[in-house]
Amino acid sequence: MSTYPRLPVTFVRGEGAWLWDTAGKKYLDAFSGVAVCGLGHAHPAVAEALCNQAQQLIHTSNWYGIARQQELADKLTEISGMDNVFFGNSGAEAVECAIKIARMYGHKKDIAVPTIIVMEGSFHGRTLATLTATGSRKVQAGFEPLVAGFVRVPYGDLAAIEIVAKNNHDVVAVLVEPVQGEGGINIPPEDYLPGLRSICDRHQWLLMLDEIQTGMGRTGRWFAFQHHDLKPDVMSVAKGLANGVPIGACLARGAAASMLQVGNHGSTFGGNPLACAAALATIKTLHEQKLATRAASLGARMLHGFSKKLAGQPNVKEIRGKGLMLGIELTHDCRKLTALALERGLLINVTHEKVIRLLPPLVISDAEADQIVDGVSLLVSEFGAA
Repeated sequence: MSTYPRLPVTFVRGEGAWLWDTAGKKYLDAFSGVAVCGLGHAHPAVAEALCNQAQQLIHTSNWYGIARQQELADKLTEISGMDNVFFGNSGAEAVECAIKIARMYGHKKDIAVPTIIVMEGSFHGRTLATLTATGSRKVQAGFEPLVAGFVRVPYGDLAAIEIVAKNNHDVVAVLVEPVQGEGGINIPPEDYLPGLRSICDRHQWLLMLDEIQTGMGRTGRWFAFQHHDLKPDVMSVAKGLANGVPIGACLARGAAASMLQVGNHGSTFGGNPLACAAALATIKTLHEQKLATRAASLGARMLHGFSKKLAGQPNVKEIRGKGLMLGIELTHDCRKLTALALERGLLINVTHEKVIRLLPPLVISDAEADQIVDGVSLLVSEFGAA
């Protein structure tokens, strides 16, 4: 089905931060398959884990114990401080699980219409519940009637949430991205997540973080919430978890951890041995190579480079980022830059029409980081002069 406006290229091979197309042309990947390939392409540790696991066992079903799944659950709860985890196959499934936890939590408190506060500019997926939670009319159009039980407020605005708290007694949770990815690399005020934690504690709501794009080292910590002295009640993770192998995880702690019981939720393929083996290899590599710390220093290097090279450019509105989540907002529509960059052997993305979104692999070298800065800065300068 014609659901993607595909660029005129097909890749056949990858290595690290580089991809090669059918004609043998080489491209520097500054997008990582939408923040998925944090270890770059064809990483040997992931490839070896997949090959070894495929020769032993790929699937049995969740009716039985799965050793790799238990091992991955132990590792994820260890690095996150959460209590338990449900495995699915994607980010949308992970958020769906979070939504179901919130609804069950509300019903156990005798709330007839459990309501979740969500944010303008957010993106949580394309299932009916997650697209309803998403703050984009474009994503929702044509799929009405939308799912009930959501109320939307501006991102980064704690006062707006306090107003909802006074007027809506059916609220049971807040669902939020620590940094909005699809929304344009929007970074909230430093006191935003701590403020949300405080509000949720005061009203006995669940704080549910969508860390699908921010998780697995991308912002400079394992998870973006770890930049603060707090923990969520529920957290969704996917994208970078298994370096390209489909997997999603919904982690919970405290009261939220016991909401779903036998028969409440499930997944045929979720947490299968193959996906879990890839995720374990990914986590091991991220840890051994200290790639979260590396993402923080590389992100700072690239932000400095962009600030220097794009200083005084009238078409640049703002440059922002956290770790290797970088956004350059221009003053007007710049979607054509994706194709122009492709012609020059550079893979970038434009989101919200005016924001160049960069999500390079966490394994890029200093020289590759500088090459991305140089290439994107030249494109922006030429675009502004055109």
